Amino acid sequence: MKKAPKSSGQNRDKKFLLKVAVFDIDGTIFRSSLLIELIDALIKEKIFKPQVADIYKKTRENWQNREGAYETYITDVVKAVNQNIKGVSYRDLRRVAYKVVAKHKNRTYLYTRKLVKELKAKKYYVLAISHSPKIALEGFCKTLGFNKVYGLMYEVDKKEKFTGKVLFPELIFSKDKVLKRALGMGGLTLAGSIGVGDTESDIPFLKMVNTAICFNPNEKLYNYAKRRGWKIVVERKDVIYEL
Repeated sequence: MKKAPKSSGQNRDKKFLLKVAVFDIDGTIFRSSLLIELIDALIKEKIFKPQVADIYKKTRENWQNREGAYETYITDVVKAVNQNIKGVSYRDLRRVAYKVVAKHKNRTYLYTRKLVKELKAKKYYVLAISHSPKIALEGFCKTLGFNKVYGLMYEVDKKEKFTGKVLFPELIFSKDKVLKRALGMGGLTLAGSIGVGDTESDIPFLKMVNTAICFNPNEKLYNYAKRRGWKIVVERKDVIYEL
């Protein structure tokens, strides 16, 4: 007696899984940092006091003078936001974030902007994982056609004011965990996947994808990429080249 053929349901499910493409945003697609632009705007709008800039002033100068690491600078910017967002209304932050996105939405790198467009045309599920506030990321990434955005989120009280608490810090500061969470929701596959990042904080998710692209990498990511044989792409002025 012949055995009944195995159900093809599982194979059909695999067939319709979407390939995932994962992008960092700041320094990878956006030619600056949404977090930096947002905190500068909050100070300009007098929502944050001018003294807030003192928290990251020194590390910003060190980075600009090539005497310090960008990661140290951006860590201080995150600290400045976390220490001063308590009591700020959600409405004010949303308003300022909208202005930042409206002003800078076209300030993108050509290589990664075109790559997102090409991957969308190939039916990839395009995912953004960033340490900038989600409230700014969503507007920026929407203009590029991203399917899903993960970024910093802050707790809001009943009066719609921020409490100062970062939501799910153990998740958002570990980009591999964020990607695993997205995959766990179903419908996505790492088969044929692509990841693009620019600093060592992107290494965890770049190790998970099939094709890792290090775009304008800092020294730590560049050295790691060379050891792993990852693709390195640099965009300088109007020239794009691979190393």
